[in-house]
Amino acid sequence: MFFRTTVLTTAAVSVAALAVTGAASGATAPATAPASASDGGWQRAGDDITSGISGSALTGRSDGATHAVVVRDNKKPGQNRVADLTYRPGRSATVEPLTWAGGAEPIDLEAIEAVPGTSDEYVALASRGLVYHLKVKGSEAEVLDTSPLPAIAEGDDYESFALTSRHGRMAAVWADRGAGRDRPATLHAAPFSFNKYGEAEFGRVTTARFRAPYPSGDVRHASDITVTGSGRLLISSASDAGDDGPFDSAVNDAGSLSVSRSGAVRLSVAKSPDVLRKFKGHKIEAMEYVPETKSLLLGTDDENAGGVVTTVRLPRGGTSR
Repeated sequence: MFFRTTVLTTAAVSVAALAVTGAASGATAPATAPASASDGGWQRAGDDITSGISGSALTGRSDGATHAVVVRDNKKPGQNRVADLTYRPGRSATVEPLTWAGGAEPIDLEAIEAVPGTSDEYVALASRGLVYHLKVKGSEAEVLDTSPLPAIAEGDDYESFALTSRHGRMAAVWADRGAGRDRPATLHAAPFSFNKYGEAEFGRVTTARFRAPYPSGDVRHASDITVTGSGRLLISSASDAGDDGPFDSAVNDAGSLSVSRSGAVRLSVAKSPDVLRKFKGHKIEAMEYVPETKSLLLGTDDENAGGVVTTVRLPRGGTSR
């Protein structure tokens, strides 16, 4: 069945104030009034633990609205896994759940990315490393094939996946999220393609470690990844003290990802990444670069408080450009 949910916009802080502070921050807010951010403010996308946003894939822009396909990390049968999202700054966000088709419902989807060069194909990733090749048509997300990530290690927990394309060749980057002071995130990058059966194929894997400079405590060093058109590698980090929070997040300028004409992939991670934005009271798990506006579409999974979305301008940063 196809549903439509319209959600109301919360108040926004002034863009001028954000430009001075360089961060969107504030006291932790109750579920009914989440903390605000720049460029139109946070808009509600879900009201409970089943309707947060754990990953997003940009699908385009029209009439001032940003459109994306989002995933939710639900685990029980019948709970929504994939949805269409429309975000309009200063107005409202609209969420339209999609039906999962062509296979068993996934457990704990944490990331989704549009396949470059296509208009309706996506790659979604579950936390234990299972990759889903999807085709979204109408109100359905159809599974074309499934395959595991390469280089899965014991204890890995994945929350991020991104694709980039250069010179007609694709590359993938993904990460075990890490946990606290003693376990940084482990980033992986590799050439990426599909074989004639629609199965995802990965080439030689390059690995690097990433430790988020912010937040601290119960931190997930890599809660999502996005790559800009110039190859700039952005990583969100988040702290999670439990289903009722408190939550805290940041967007980090983490390095770069490049693809040569021969298809070789180079992953470069900064030793001292720049913190571009800080967000109090929210657990960012979805981040997408929007090239038309040079901004980031951010989504949260705030557990019992549901999920919210916003866009923020992307600062230049000092680690990579």
